[in-house]
Amino acid sequence: MTTGATSTAGTGLEDGPRRARHESELRDHGLRVTAARLAVLDAVEVQQHADADDVLRAARTALGSVSVQAVYDVLHTLTDKGLVRRIEPAGHPARYERRLGDNHHHVVCRGCGAVADVDCTVGHAPCLTPSSTAGFRIDTAEVTFWGLCPDCAD
Repeated sequence: MTTGATSTAGTGLEDGPRRARHESELRDHGLRVTAARLAVLDAVEVQQHADADDVLRAARTALGSVSVQAVYDVLHTLTDKGLVRRIEPAGHPARYERRLGDNHHHVVCRGCGAVADVDCTVGHAPCLTPSSTAGFRIDTAEVTFWGLCPDCAD
């Protein structure tokens, strides 16, 4: 069920399986379905490891007009609700992705900042076990590998 408030006809967010899935995910997480939320979810899904500027450009392409603050607010909400994951490579802008729940890691290019996924070497989270937990119950391990992508290595 889509309300008139979320009409995005002609914007690239027309009805389809991905839009229906995004609408369902928003509702399942207690969120209203809005054009901005749909555009941001779609942008992050299509452009894995997108930064906020990438998401803003994609949302503006889809919607015609959306404020910078609206995109940041939506990214914050979607991150808090667990619909997107925020990664923060040191010295680079935060990136967002939709690959959730598998405790994968990332490799970042020191030259251009490109980010790629690196699968965990063990099939369950966390795939690394610390020598001491200091009483914490560990559920995730974040590892960032650094190097040069094929384009920058040439």
